[in-house]
Amino acid sequence: MYSDSLVAADPRDRTDGLGWVTRAVFDDPRLRLTIGAEPGAAARYAVVPSLDRARFLLPLGSRRVTAASVLAYNALRPPTVRASRAAIGLLARAGALGLTRAPVLSVSAPNDVDLLWDQLAGLLGRPRLHAAIGIRAPDPHHKPTLQLFDDAGRPHGYAKVGWNDGTRAMVRAEAAALAGLPPPGGDLPVTPRLLLHTRWHDREVAVIEPMPGDVRRLRHPELPRLAAMLAVARRGGPPAPPRPVAQGDFLAAWRRRSAPAIEPAIDALEARDGGLPVEFGHWHGDWVPWNMARRRGELFLWDWENSGSGVPVGFDLAHQAFQTALSTRGRPATGCAAAVDAALAAHGSALGLAPAAQRFVADAYLVELWLRTYELSADGAGWNPKLHPALLRILGERLTAPR
Repeated sequence: MYSDSLVAADPRDRTDGLGWVTRAVFDDPRLRLTIGAEPGAAARYAVVPSLDRARFLLPLGSRRVTAASVLAYNALRPPTVRASRAAIGLLARAGALGLTRAPVLSVSAPNDVDLLWDQLAGLLGRPRLHAAIGIRAPDPHHKPTLQLFDDAGRPHGYAKVGWNDGTRAMVRAEAAALAGLPPPGGDLPVTPRLLLHTRWHDREVAVIEPMPGDVRRLRHPELPRLAAMLAVARRGGPPAPPRPVAQGDFLAAWRRRSAPAIEPAIDALEARDGGLPVEFGHWHGDWVPWNMARRRGELFLWDWENSGSGVPVGFDLAHQAFQTALSTRGRPATGCAAAVDAALAAHGSALGLAPAAQRFVADAYLVELWLRTYELSADGAGWNPKLHPALLRILGERLTAPR
């Protein structure tokens, strides 16, 4: 028996991560959500580790499914996370998850109301699916991600749920990116296929195929995979002929997204490098070690919701350097910008970038990053204090001082 708080209040009324996830996934008002193991519920979940610190909703349909929810792809996790997940998985397999004292969330539904994964099971041609749901802090740009399992605990996909204007656009962008990718080959990384793109109520849902169960974390994740970056930038084809920065739509696209605070940086960059010939192509948009895995010499790459085209070759290299310094090393924005410079100096020539192009790519990436930060703030996420106003100050220094 699980140790429930015996609180009958609907968790959708909460203001924390559990609240926003349950509102996004269980939006139908005819559904009844309670804390407690209610008999006859359409679905029951262990809230791990607790209501106030919820990180996962683990389906309690069967021991196999519950265990798979925390053990699948555990080799991709950092060691400490891997150990805690392994312990929970072993308890689930033994039917002893109650020892964790995790509360139970019960979902009761009228006969004429389907849960999201019941609808997805029908569209995917599966008799039944169960969903494990991750929980993050509330944010207008966070999307619930549902890991879908069959009765035997085999994974059948990841469902990303867009629930507001911003996240619906991100789901559509990823679905379009995956649908437009060339098949793997050569140096192109392996990308999980798009299995389904659909609407459910007012939600935008994309289901991405699961990866092989034996994928592993990257060795030396800080090293850039340059051949794969070039293959993504060129879509597996030959290099595009360089063209001057001021030609084409690159700067014009920036100005369409612009705000007064960033316009001086764009003007300065155009004045300095408008005539510089640069190769433009595609980018993944979030090339970081935690979006990659390996398997017998193959590189796997997922999370394509920020991908785009018509950007300078080298943006993915700059992004990996900046975000790794920011997220895994805790450096301030100035240190992250220096990491970008160092990465381009060390590896830019392998991407066909001469020193002047390396400087341009570094500064252009910082402009692009500020624009992303601005767009997130405009959609209600608030400014990232690590990036704003620091990026504006850094760009002002870099674009006015001789380098």
